Amino acid sequence: MHRSAPRLSRILACAAVPVMLVAVGCSSDSGSDGKKNAGSSSSGTASAKPSEPTVEPAKFTDLPDPCTSIGKKTIEDLVPEAKKKGGTPGGSSDLSVRGSCSWNGLDDQGVKGSQYRWMDVGFTRFDSDQSLGSGAERATEDYAKQVAKTKASEGAEKVAAEPAAGIGDQATLVTYGLSKTDEDFVYATVVARTGNVVVTLTYNGAGYAGAKTPSSADIVKGAQKAAEEAIAKVEEFGGSEDSSPAKGGSGETEKDTKKDRADAKGDAEGGDSPKSKATPKS
Repeated sequence: MHRSAPRLSRILACAAVPVMLVAVGCSSDSGSDGKKNAGSSSSGTASAKPSEPTVEPAKFTDLPDPCTSIGKKTIEDLVPEAKKKGGTPGGSSDLSVRGSCSWNGLDDQGVKGSQYRWMDVGFTRFDSDQSLGSGAERATEDYAKQVAKTKASEGAEKVAAEPAAGIGDQATLVTYGLSKTDEDFVYATVVARTGNVVVTLTYNGAGYAGAKTPSSADIVKGAQKAAEEAIAKVEEFGGSEDSSPAKGGSGETEKDTKKDRADAKGDAEGGDSPKSKATPKS
C-alpha cells in the first residue's frame, strides 16, 4: 500500500507534462500568426500609391481640310493664275492629326514679264497623353521647333523673325530671301499655335523675264492674311473634348510627322521652280 502511492504520483506528474507543452505551443503559434497578420496588413497599406493627376484635355479633336481652310478670294489674290485653284493636298496617314495643301501659279504679264507665287499651309494636331503631357504643351514644343527650323532654312539670306500679333494663341513671322532658278525669291512664313494645333503657312514669290521682284511687305501681308484665315478655320471646325482627358498612348508617331512634312517640303521645292512647268513669255 505504501509503495504504490509514490508510483501513482510519478504517473500523474508525467501525464501532466504533454498538456503543458501543448498549451505553450498553442500560445506560441497564436503570437506568430498575429505578427504575420499585422505585417501583412502593414505591407498592404504601404504599397498603395496615390493616383496620378490627369492632364488637361485637348482643345481640338479634329482638323479642317487644309485645301478649304483659306478663302477662294484670298487664293485668287495671292496666287494669280493658280494651276489648281482647289489646291494640291499633301500626303497624310491621318487627316485628323496632320494635313497640308499648296498652290502655285505663274501670272504672265506680257512684255512686263511674269510673276510667280507659291503658298503652302500645314496643320499638325496633338492629343493629350498621360505620359507625354497635354495637347497644348506638346503643340507649344512643336511650335518652337518649327520656328527654329524655318529660321535655319538652307540658303536663306537676311533672315528675320518677330512676333505676329493677333494670330492664334502665339505666332511668329519669319522672313528671308532665297536665290534659285536664277531669280530672287522673297519668303514669309507664319508659324502659329491655337490650343493643341500648330499651323505653318509659307508664302513666296519671284519676278521672271524682267519682272520686278515682289516687295517683302506685300509677301508678308499676304502670308499674315492667309494664316489668320487658316487659324480661324481650325478654331471653327476643331471642336473640343468632353470625354476622357487623356489617352494612354500617343495617337501619332514622330516618324509619320516627319514623313508628312518631308512630303510637303518636296512639293514646295517642286512648286518653286516654274521653269520646269511653264515657260514665261518675254
